[in-house]
Amino acid sequence: MDLDDRDRRIVTLLQKDSRISNADLAVAVGMSASALWRRVRALEEGGVIERYGAVVDPAAMGLGFEAIVHVHLTRHDPDKIVEFISAVEASAAVQECYATTGQADYHLRVLTRDLAAYNDFLERFLFRLSAVDSAQTNVVLRTVKRNGPVTG
Repeated sequence: MDLDDRDRRIVTLLQKDSRISNADLAVAVGMSASALWRRVRALEEGGVIERYGAVVDPAAMGLGFEAIVHVHLTRHDPDKIVEFISAVEASAAVQECYATTGQADYHLRVLTRDLAAYNDFLERFLFRLSAVDSAQTNVVLRTVKRNGPVTG
């Protein structure tokens, strides 16, 4: 989907506040409400806007421990990778998962209540997956930037 400047402005404003009213968004981008509604629908149907949601403070939800986990697989057996990915997708503790180049095969962003809960995550979940050889943990000391807007 080709985006023009108006589409980019709509997407930027929706990323800042997905609860903005259609009327206010239309005024902000200089369109009629009906034309804006059609444009937003096109952005949704075109896959530019994947979903809407709330940004939640993990600490306010009782999740005070955050780590980036660098996972090394035993082998790149397709069945083991499918098992690993399925397990990671189903885990509430894993917030994000990236397959990357470099030393580690996957990088996970993990949220738990505390260090003990994280240790439980490692022992009862991650290290029981047959694809996992090892993992290195980097504890997040503070978040500098989170959920930055996607611009293009």
